[in-house]
Amino acid sequence: MPMDIADELAKLQDRVPPFASDLALAEIEKAYGRPASEVFAEFDPTPIASASIAQVHFAKLRAEDGGHEVAVKVLRPNMLSVIEHDLALMDNLAMLLEKLWADGKRLKPREVVAEFAKYLRDELDLMREAANASQLRRNFTDSTLLIVPEIYWDFCTSTVMVMERMKGTPISQTDKLRAEGINLSKLSAAGVEIFFTQVFRDGFFHADMHPGNIFVAPDGRYIALDFGIVGTLTDSDKNYLAQNFLAFFRRDYKRVAEAHIESGWAPKDTRVDEFEAAIRAVCEPIFDRPLKDISFGKVLLRLFQTSRRFNVEIQPQLVMLQKTLLNIEGLGRQLDPELDLWTTAKPFLERWMSEQIGWRGLIRGFKQEAPYLARTLPQLPRLVHQALAQPARADLQPQIDRLIAAQQQQNRWLAIIALLLALLVGALVY
Repeated sequence: MPMDIADELAKLQDRVPPFASDLALAEIEKAYGRPASEVFAEFDPTPIASASIAQVHFAKLRAEDGGHEVAVKVLRPNMLSVIEHDLALMDNLAMLLEKLWADGKRLKPREVVAEFAKYLRDELDLMREAANASQLRRNFTDSTLLIVPEIYWDFCTSTVMVMERMKGTPISQTDKLRAEGINLSKLSAAGVEIFFTQVFRDGFFHADMHPGNIFVAPDGRYIALDFGIVGTLTDSDKNYLAQNFLAFFRRDYKRVAEAHIESGWAPKDTRVDEFEAAIRAVCEPIFDRPLKDISFGKVLLRLFQTSRRFNVEIQPQLVMLQKTLLNIEGLGRQLDPELDLWTTAKPFLERWMSEQIGWRGLIRGFKQEAPYLARTLPQLPRLVHQALAQPARADLQPQIDRLIAAQQQQNRWLAIIALLLALLVGALVY
């Protein structure tokens, strides 16, 4: 979009016209059963930031509650009916697209809208947002890259949330950051690492990382705000994504094609060589280029065209991840146009994959399975004997198959344990 339009739309991040202060005070009194003056030692009725779902006021807790400076987030009144109306319109449009557009079935617009609706409704429950913030804070305890505010649970309800007041500079104010001595190149690279850490280490990521929700602390760490939208990934999603990213960074386009087919994202009968060639044609031109020379919009358009040709299905659970990746790209471009996204991300992904499938992953997997193995190993011979002693019945076959699979898993673990013990003994002997 033209910069003047983009600048105007950016105001929606934290400068939406606020609702009246007396409404905010009424919501607080409704939530606590007493006025704000009795809950807080100080409360500023003028909001410091206002967005579409809620607005934020600064306050101070009473001395008996710790006397901390806090930020009080208050939900806009009567938002549910407005959001439900908008979601109904989106769902109707998605239904029309699905029926009238040739690509409608493959792109699953109604599923994408449903995924968006789930996150949007979650935003209306500030207790859920507080829990998201608490989880993210725990994931980044003692982090040198990211600060997440503390949640004061005694003051949180579904319509009011109280958290630690964070002091920093909005990430969009790059001139001020430079004046404060912040290394923007280092900050940009840290943002990439934070994103991949959240996605691949935790499978739990901040999915609304626009500039209005990110500050920079005086020590150069990121400060995350507004946790209404978070994304989650299953172990299967993380594994396939990591394989795709790593193969992509290594320019192993054949592996990218194979990973898509193995995961079921592309049809099983897809020709690997043709899919590989199409992916290469899209991706090869963007390597070895800084962000300033890459148009992710054009890359996505070409990937979209390629996915249509090979009937690749859209994965609704990854929509938030795709949106967040674009947020990260935009932030990186703003902070350091010379950032090489590929060089920055590749070592992290290689380390993560090593932890998943290397020796460390093997040891961690054994630790996770040990309690289960300790409980089931003594029972397996008896259970297998009972199952085999039963007359052959069709309805027992699934149980027998599971028992056989469990026995095979036991044998694999015993072999692994034997190998580890042999290596340990060998190391002690020599």
